Amino acid sequence: MHGSLNKYHHSHPLRERARKLAQGILVIRFEMPYNIWCDGCKNHIGMGVRYNAEKKKVGTYYTTPIYRFRMKCHLCVNSIELQTDPAGCDYVIVRGARRKEERWDAADARQLQPPAPEEKERLETDAMFRLERGEADRAALRRAGPTLAALQEAQSAWKDDFALNSRLRRRFRPTRRSSG
Repeated sequence: MHGSLNKYHHSHPLRERARKLAQGILVIRFEMPYNIWCDGCKNHIGMGVRYNAEKKKVGTYYTTPIYRFRMKCHLCVNSIELQTDPAGCDYVIVRGARRKEERWDAADARQLQPPAPEEKERLETDAMFRLERGEADRAALRRAGPTLAALQEAQSAWKDDFALNSRLRRRFRPTRRSSG
């Protein structure tokens, strides 16, 4: 009595992916989390490119495991290692590549930012601060009003894309019929 077909065939349920399981390494399908430059061939590797990577637990951050992923570049023989960073909610390149910097700051892009926790607490408790903040927000809205109106007007021109498409098709239909 073997218990299962895997035991009978002396194989693991994960087949080839479990060949290094005794060393604590599992082969997984890893998707590149951001754009990188390979140190071996100096080529760009885009975000979303998938690799067969060796996954190994290398430590813990409090109770969260830290994993290291090792894979080979598909353009050369260089190996790339990435590691999870639970503290920063990111992946860190250990060796074999460098990150293509594409991070941006919301303040630099003049985008609306959520209030800081201290400011949020103060908005909830301090009525005078909330009143001053409301006045500043209304003044910013008045300054942005003309720009928003221009954007809404430009967007309304493309609102009925079905009508635009049918008009365009109607215009090109006679030329298509005469040439075909």
